[in-house]
Amino acid sequence: MELFFQQLTNGLAVGGIYALIALGYTMVYGVLKLINFAHGDLFTIGAYLGLTLLSTLGLTDHLGPFGVVIALAVMVMGLVAVVGIILERIAYRPLRESHRLSAVVSALGASIFFQNAVMLIYGARYRVYPHDILPRVVIPIFGLNVPLLRILILLTSIVMMAALYFFIQKTRTGTAIRAVAIDQGAAKLMGINVNAVIMIVFLIGPALGGAAGLMVGLYYGQINFTMGWIYGLKAFTAAILGGIGNIPGAMLGGLLLGVIEAMGAAYISIAWKDAIAFVVLILILIVRPTGLLGERVAEKV
Repeated sequence: MELFFQQLTNGLAVGGIYALIALGYTMVYGVLKLINFAHGDLFTIGAYLGLTLLSTLGLTDHLGPFGVVIALAVMVMGLVAVVGIILERIAYRPLRESHRLSAVVSALGASIFFQNAVMLIYGARYRVYPHDILPRVVIPIFGLNVPLLRILILLTSIVMMAALYFFIQKTRTGTAIRAVAIDQGAAKLMGINVNAVIMIVFLIGPALGGAAGLMVGLYYGQINFTMGWIYGLKAFTAAILGGIGNIPGAMLGGLLLGVIEAMGAAYISIAWKDAIAFVVLILILIVRPTGLLGERVAEKV
């Protein structure tokens, strides 16, 4: 039972990271009906920017451990959000009225560009985060010794997901995003600036992906320029698992996928950990193509 609960907490923490990345996929798909294949690379950029800022600004000399992490998260999210806006303006907006396949090709091209740019700037070797940013302590919970970092990642992910859900459901801007997702033409007639709404989506999604990249660097301690591909595919799987285009579905799908992976690694084989995600994807596409929560689609009359 101890192994089960340890893997459960580990799976929830990793699942929270998957969910944050999946939210970027599902928001862009909900508004543009486009899979942003470059989103995983924005996650990678967030991980590398976190390491760069940490090593160049000397934050650990001026701030406490938690202050360092908070400052890093704010800066990384802001910088990756800017990259996301530039990506939308250059790679997607000019093709918005074109055939959907053109935007998909553009997304794949942007992904290749980002991946190779990171490799050329930072090199192809693994880069290592400092191991002493946060104190390596464990918190006793119901008889289990759970690492503090694991708890912080899970709680931070939940807070970010809850904040996004509140923003989408309860604010004026969130209402505009939902309106554009339902019908862009009708939204324009109602006076909504569709370009501004899409820009906000490309600000929020990459920002959450950047935060997830920082979490991976802190949690695992090492990063590489190709990790956006595998994490992006897993997050895409999580989005489909919950229901692509559905924000609560992306949250649920990410957490479930993290737990399924952790349990598979513990009780089947760690060598099959990555394969399990794609087995889940295949099963979901066969059994329930719309995902667990499905996609909310409005009928046009």
